[in-house]
Amino acid sequence: MPHATVAPVQDAILPILQRYDRDPQNLLQILVEVQHALHCVPPEAVDLVADHLGATRAHVRGVVGFYAFLSDQYLGDFVIHLSDNITDRMLGNRELAEYLCSRLGVKLGKVRADGRVSVNFTSCTGMCDQGPAALVNGLPVTRLSRERIDRMVELITARTPVSAWPTEFFEVEDNFRRSDVLFRRPFEPGSAIQAAMLRGGDETLKDIQLEEALDPASGKLWKRGADETLKELYRSDLRGRGGAGFKAAIKWETCRDTAGGERYVVCNADEGEPGTFKDRVLLTSYADMVFEGMTVCGYVVGSGQGILYIRQEYWYLKPHLEAVLARRREAGLLGSNILGTGYAFDIDLHWGAGAYICGMESAMIESIEGRRGKPRKRWPLPVVAGVRKCPTVVNNVETFAAAGMIALKGGAWFAAHGTMHSTGTKLFCVSGDCERPGIYEYPFGVSVREILRDCGGSSAQAVQVSGPSGTTITRSEFDRVLAFEDLATVGTMMVLGPKRDMFELVENFSHFFQHESCGLCTPCRVGTSLLVNLVDKVACGKGSPMDLEEIQKLSHIMKTTAHCGLGQTAPNHLLDSLLKFRTVWDARMMTTEFEPAFDLDEALEEARQLSGRDDAEAHL
Repeated sequence: MPHATVAPVQDAILPILQRYDRDPQNLLQILVEVQHALHCVPPEAVDLVADHLGATRAHVRGVVGFYAFLSDQYLGDFVIHLSDNITDRMLGNRELAEYLCSRLGVKLGKVRADGRVSVNFTSCTGMCDQGPAALVNGLPVTRLSRERIDRMVELITARTPVSAWPTEFFEVEDNFRRSDVLFRRPFEPGSAIQAAMLRGGDETLKDIQLEEALDPASGKLWKRGADETLKELYRSDLRGRGGAGFKAAIKWETCRDTAGGERYVVCNADEGEPGTFKDRVLLTSYADMVFEGMTVCGYVVGSGQGILYIRQEYWYLKPHLEAVLARRREAGLLGSNILGTGYAFDIDLHWGAGAYICGMESAMIESIEGRRGKPRKRWPLPVVAGVRKCPTVVNNVETFAAAGMIALKGGAWFAAHGTMHSTGTKLFCVSGDCERPGIYEYPFGVSVREILRDCGGSSAQAVQVSGPSGTTITRSEFDRVLAFEDLATVGTMMVLGPKRDMFELVENFSHFFQHESCGLCTPCRVGTSLLVNLVDKVACGKGSPMDLEEIQKLSHIMKTTAHCGLGQTAPNHLLDSLLKFRTVWDARMMTTEFEPAFDLDEALEEARQLSGRDDAEAHL
C-alpha cells in the first residue's frame, strides 16, 4: 500500500475503533470504515484491530476475506466496480469494461502498477434501471458510455478527487413509473407512530394533522396501543415482501411473546438479488415511511433497538440516511421519549460488505454480530434467538413501509387491495428490454402481461421473475398473475427481448451463484462450481447430452440437500432453461458422444515452453 496516498494506518484506525467502542460485535463496521479510509485493510490494520478488540488475527483476516468489498491489498486511489448483472451485459457493459481498461492501461481485476486505479466487476450495483452502472470509490455512476468513460479517464489521470467530479456523473433517478395506494401521496413523518401509540385527547396532538388516523364514526383519533396495532396487522394479512411471504403479524407476535429481556427490530436492506432496486428507491425517497414501520414494530414487540442492515453498494446513501435519522430524533420520533409517551426506540445503520448470502436473515445476523455471513441452523428462528441471541424481528424494507401505512390507515384498508391470499400492493423492479425500466406499484394479482404492456416490453420472449433464484417464464405464461397463489416474487422482473440469446442468461446466473456461495455446505460449494464447469463446457462447444443429464442430477442434489435457500434455488434457472429453451442448448451440441472438457496436452503447453521442448515425447 503506497503510504504517500493514505494517512498512516494508526491515525486512521484509532478514531474508528473509538467510535465503535472497541466492541468485537462491531468488527465488520470497523473494517468497512477502514476499507473506505485506506482503500484496503492492510496487515497493520488487522493487527491493530485484533489487539484492540481482543480478537484473533485469524478471525479478523477471515472476515476480510469473506466479503467482496473488503481487501487486504491496496486497490488504488480510484477503485472502480463495474456492475456485471445480466441487464448490464445486455447494455454492453463487457465492451465498455474492455474500453475502460484499455484507456486506463490496467487489467481487469488488477491494480495499475502505479497504484492509481483498479477495475473490477461486481455482481450488481442496484442500478439495473439505469445501467450500465459502476461504483467509483463507493459513488454510483449510471448510464456509462464511451464518452463518459473518456471523461472519467481524464479525471483519474489528473488525480481529481471523486468529490470534485461533475455532479451529473452521480445522478441516480428513482424512476418510479407507477404508484398505487401505498406510494401515491407523500408520507407525513410521525403519522403512523401517533396512530399506533397515542390516545385521543393527547396534548401532543394539538398541532398535528392526522386525517388518516381519525375514526370516521366519532371523528376522534383511533385509540390503538400495541395490542390493537398488532390486531390491525393481523387484519391486514400483510405477508413479508422479501419473497418467502411469511405473515408479518405472526412473526411480530412470536417475538413479543418469546421470553427474554432485550429485543431487536432488523430491517433487511441487503437486496443483493440482481435486478432488484426497490430498496434503493424506498430509502432514497420514503425513508421516513420505512423508519416509521420499524418504530411501530419496536413498539408492538417491546424493542428499544432497530438496525437497518444495508448493502455496501448503497454506501453513498449514508449521509442522507443519517440526516433523516437525525431529523427524526430532533422531532421526537426516535430517542428516549418518543412524542412524550415514555417509549424509547432508536435505529442504527449497519453496513454489509458485499455478500449475497447476507440477504438471508440468519446470515445477516451473523454479519451484524461481526462475523462472516454464514447461515445458521434453521432452528431456533430469529424471532426466538436472533441478534445477540435475543428475540428479533427481521423484515425487509418494503414490508416495514407497508406496516407503517397499516398502522396509520388500518388493516381493513390494506386488505381491501390485492387478492384473498396476497393482500395489498407490491413494488416491481422492471429492467432489461423495455422502454420504461423502473419501479411499478400494483395490487397483488396483476398479470405479467399487464406490467409488460405498461413498461413497453410486450415483445419479450421471456421474463425472469424474482432474479436468478426465481422463475423463467415464456410468452405462453404471460397471463400468469404475480401473487403468492401463482407467481410468488421478491418483486424483480428482467425482460428478455425476442433477439436475446437465452443461454447468456444461463451463463451469467451460473457464475453469479458460484461467486456468491458462502462455502458452508458441500452441495452448494461444490455443486455451483461443477454446474459452472458444465455450462462453460457447453458454451465452448464441447458439451453433449450426457452433460445435460449431469446438470439435472446435480441440480436435484443441490435442491434437496443444500443447507440454505441459496444452494436450493441456484439451479432454478438451469432447469427452467432446459425445459423451456432447450433449443439454445441443442444448438451448442457439436457431438452426441461425451467429450472431456479438460485437454491434458494443451495444459502441458506452458511446461513445454518453459523447458524448450516440442518433440513427440513432450506431447500426449
